[in-house]
Amino acid sequence: MLKLFFLISIGLIILNPNPAFSQQKTGLLEISKFVDGDTFWVLNERGQNEKIRLIGINTPEVRRTGRKEVEYFGQEASDFVKKTLTGKKVRLEYDVQRYDRYKRTLAYVYLDDGTFLNALLVKEGYATAATFPPNVKYSEYFVKLEREARTLKKGMWKD
Repeated sequence: MLKLFFLISIGLIILNPNPAFSQQKTGLLEISKFVDGDTFWVLNERGQNEKIRLIGINTPEVRRTGRKEVEYFGQEASDFVKKTLTGKKVRLEYDVQRYDRYKRTLAYVYLDDGTFLNALLVKEGYATAATFPPNVKYSEYFVKLEREARTLKKGMWKD
């Protein structure tokens, strides 16, 4: 029996190599700076500025950077996030991988009233579903919301 428990434990560690970050949530944090529709800065619990990238979604580019061009509906998505978050506090929820290759913190974001920002952006047509394993907790939900937004011609899908 002990061997079985040990093997199951090892299997779970392999499937989720960083369980401490999975499902972990923060307290309410202040927004300190806006970047675009899927990236902004918060003042974290240590009083430091931390760059946040929303998990599971992608908004159109708002500015030309490197090989990326300004994209249709980028400014609208950025403005929507700024309007939605201004004066609000947010709670971050992490998935399996906490940082991306650019050292941004990857998070699902909830407003102080419980609104799930990542989902709201897709539902209203400001973002598309963008799945990057291993952070896949809400990927099917985001795909469903994108399909509905397209059908209802919301946001970027209206024309």
